[in-house]
Amino acid sequence: MYILQETASFFALTKKMGELWHHILALPMPTIILFDDPVIRLQLLPFTYTRPVSAIRCGISKISEKWSSWLDEDVSYQTADYLSAAFPLVSSSDNIYINGGLCPDAGLVEEIQKLPPQSALVSGNDILTVRSNAAWQSDMGVSDFAQLIYAKPFTLIRNVWDIFALNGEQIKADFGKITANRVSEALNDPFTHCYNPANIFIESGATVKASILNAENGPIYIGKDALIQEGSMIQGPFSIGEGGVLAQGTKIRPNTTVGPFSKLGGEVSNCVIFGYSNKGHDGYLGNSVLGEWCNLGANTNNSNLKNDHSSVKLHSYVSNNLVDTGLRFCGLMMGDYSKAGISTMFNTGSVVGVSVNVFGAGFQAKHTPSFSWGGNAEGFAEYRFQKALHVAQDTVSRRNVTFGEDDERILKAVFEQTREQRDFEC
Repeated sequence: MYILQETASFFALTKKMGELWHHILALPMPTIILFDDPVIRLQLLPFTYTRPVSAIRCGISKISEKWSSWLDEDVSYQTADYLSAAFPLVSSSDNIYINGGLCPDAGLVEEIQKLPPQSALVSGNDILTVRSNAAWQSDMGVSDFAQLIYAKPFTLIRNVWDIFALNGEQIKADFGKITANRVSEALNDPFTHCYNPANIFIESGATVKASILNAENGPIYIGKDALIQEGSMIQGPFSIGEGGVLAQGTKIRPNTTVGPFSKLGGEVSNCVIFGYSNKGHDGYLGNSVLGEWCNLGANTNNSNLKNDHSSVKLHSYVSNNLVDTGLRFCGLMMGDYSKAGISTMFNTGSVVGVSVNVFGAGFQAKHTPSFSWGGNAEGFAEYRFQKALHVAQDTVSRRNVTFGEDDERILKAVFEQTREQRDFEC
């Protein structure tokens, strides 16, 4: 009888616990919104002309993709009005706003998941996260919220050079998250040699031929249907996204990311290519960031180190002057839809805006404004909008991707926003 009573009590308790968990699981989850800090957004131009801060790629994934994976939730965006149709905002009566430049880690996720309503997670002057039952924007501040101090280290993309400078660590973090409890596809090519193969992950459909993969100092991630052609030499940390291609004999130095459907050749070191961009021929690219739909002509090269080894200065869209990056190595920052002609040379710490066609002899200017056509030696003219739009449409459609009305509106808005820069510099 005693045993029966104990058994009945156990099942009753189990039933109550099950009902409690059912109730908890039935509660709606907070809506996740990635917000653009206005100061950081300015500092991340020209890349944030055409995307929210959180749509920047650093590591294997975009920041927004990282948060969606860590929280197992869809995310939406609070960004500039002209971007909102392509990157919509979805809100509810319980919203968690996360700084769009903030990269997730286990400590941050734990704090965010237990963040009480009407509270904010801050560090110094940085607003990391806000949980609010009403609409909130970063210019409102957090004085009306209970403020919780986050004392642990965190990764926040503040400046354009952070994208490549922090890329190696983000490849490692993303690699651990993406490959956890998964098994890599087999590498069957007998002419490819791997160092530390346990640190190499290959997705389905990828092809590697007669190459050297060295993952001794960091992981190597090869995305779905990617192609590593004969003679490529790769040092990790390295990532290539879905459909990406390394041309024959490509030399990849550490901390490099090749976004989806991009093609790389020549020598590349510590660079981030967002996606759908090409550097398919020989030439050097180092400590640089390329947006989407960019193309570098054959033998395009950039300098990433000054002859006197002093720190590199870079054009700032905040001050319209050169700012000291504090880095000894810093190369080219190129916005979406921009192209460079064959044998183009970029100086140390060069910035090229959105939809630029740059070409010609000698080193190019330290800053080439958006919608510029020409070169430093030949002079510049404004890239007529309809012509630039036609080229952008053709570039995108050749990859069987739709260039829609939202894309056109974004380019038109950027054209108007940057007109004064062209009047001033060209």
